Amino acid sequence: MSTEDNVTPLPLSGAEGIAAAAQAAAKGGKLPPVHLWNPPFCGDLDMRIRRDGTWFYQGTPIGRPQLVRLFSTILKLEDGKYYLVTPVEKVGITVDDAPFVAVDFTAEGSGRDQQLTFQTNVGDHAIAGPDHPIRVVRDAETGEPSPYVMIRAGLEALIDRKSFYRLVDLGAHADHEGARWFGLWSGGMFFPVIPSAELP
Repeated sequence: MSTEDNVTPLPLSGAEGIAAAAQAAAKGGKLPPVHLWNPPFCGDLDMRIRRDGTWFYQGTPIGRPQLVRLFSTILKLEDGKYYLVTPVEKVGITVDDAPFVAVDFTAEGSGRDQQLTFQTNVGDHAIAGPDHPIRVVRDAETGEPSPYVMIRAGLEALIDRKSFYRLVDLGAHADHEGARWFGLWSGGMFFPVIPSAELP
């Protein structure tokens, strides 16, 4: 790896050793069975996922997409903290917001029959519905919405701005918990975005 890429080499004893263990545990291209692993906690790793989905190691972006993808497959959320987990060790990492970013989506059908399939920055796909709900958090001061979609096992993706604007174009009004809301249909469920009364 060249220094011109501004990428820190990952020592085998640290992050890359974890990646090697994860790769050995994954079989047939499927996600590793992280939910079955309960190894001892080995401390925190100097790894951070920024809000825009960029992964950093020791303060420098990780420049190998395949390595980021591999790390993403062994990510686990426990009691509000994020870990990279292998069959033999568990290390804590820092996540600024959601661990993934939904960078695109496709829509099939319309109205109640609509199906929204999201794609993340690390190559995951999820169809919004009962197992993959959409939620929107609004900033208490600015009212700015932050939309998320569940990807797997408590791990969410922040829906990027361009995708959210496209989603708004597909929105509809519906009754939800005794009030009228503007929101999104997918997988037979309605996901509220904003009260209809707050729209112009």
